[in-house]
Amino acid sequence: MKKIFSLVLILALIFAMTACGQTIQKETNTTGNTEASPVTEVAESTQEDESATVSESTTPGIEEEPVMKAEFDFETKTVMLNSGYEMPINGLGTYSLHGDECINAVKSALSSGVRLIDTASAYGNEVEIGQAIREAIDEGIIQREDIFVITKIYPGSEMENPEQSIQACLDRLNIGYVDMMLLHHPDANDVEAYKAMEQFVADGKIRSIGLSNWYVEELTEFLPQVDTVPALVQNEIHPYYQENDVIPFIQDLGIVVQGWYPLGGRGHTAELLGDPVISEIAEAHNVSSAQVILRWNLQKSVVVIPGSSNPDHIKENTELYHFSLTEEEMERINDLDRGEKHDWY
Repeated sequence: MKKIFSLVLILALIFAMTACGQTIQKETNTTGNTEASPVTEVAESTQEDESATVSESTTPGIEEEPVMKAEFDFETKTVMLNSGYEMPINGLGTYSLHGDECINAVKSALSSGVRLIDTASAYGNEVEIGQAIREAIDEGIIQREDIFVITKIYPGSEMENPEQSIQACLDRLNIGYVDMMLLHHPDANDVEAYKAMEQFVADGKIRSIGLSNWYVEELTEFLPQVDTVPALVQNEIHPYYQENDVIPFIQDLGIVVQGWYPLGGRGHTAELLGDPVISEIAEAHNVSSAQVILRWNLQKSVVVIPGSSNPDHIKENTELYHFSLTEEEMERINDLDRGEKHDWY
């Protein structure tokens, strides 16, 4: 009887343990399902987030490289263009220079250390400038690779036939290649003309390309239509017409700004150079009013190309690196802005 009783007791215990185990398993499964569900959702959500991150980081155009603003090097007196070429930050403008006066002015500038020469088809002096450069090379004043020459093609017939017009500029200069070519003004055919310049760059006849007299509205419309970001935009800039909204817009695109008429332009130079604020700042630094204005431009990261045929003035306009303007002096000149344009474009 004891054996039978023991056997029955053992069987009862086994049955009870089995039932208990099933209950625990059910409770575990129920609890597991309740707690496992959010863990699974979190895991799936994390995978989706990681997938989205990878997708965004690898999708072209989502994250573009930041545009680097060009910085002036006051030791080398140059700036690195987005085209990969260095350009001097002060030079000689040649508008209205012709014949022997033009040739002598360019050679005088090159002898004084000027390494940037600006011209245009519309100036009608590319032949003289090319001659002056070749003579300076032959006389050992410079080597071709030491100088930076800018020219431009004009709206109308020149932009209607851009390939012919560009080649004509190259032929008139006759200095092997052009460092920079610009479109002189916006035009109905400017996109096609710009694309023609792009092809001349590809052919090695032009090194960099840009625009002249383009402002915010024009740039906003033009840039999406071309493949090459301009290396330079050249506009009228002087203390009475400062373009303080346009300059940062252009520079933030990684484009260098160059100012023509930096001393106010013919017919306005005397008034600007005689401005009491500028004269007082010039006296404080023992420099000329012209030097103050040109230095003001440089400190705003604007390349300057003052025009002159006077050898003394040309030399003086290069001596811009032995002094600097204080923030207060910069602000005083900034306050002179009248929005007063001295030419029609």
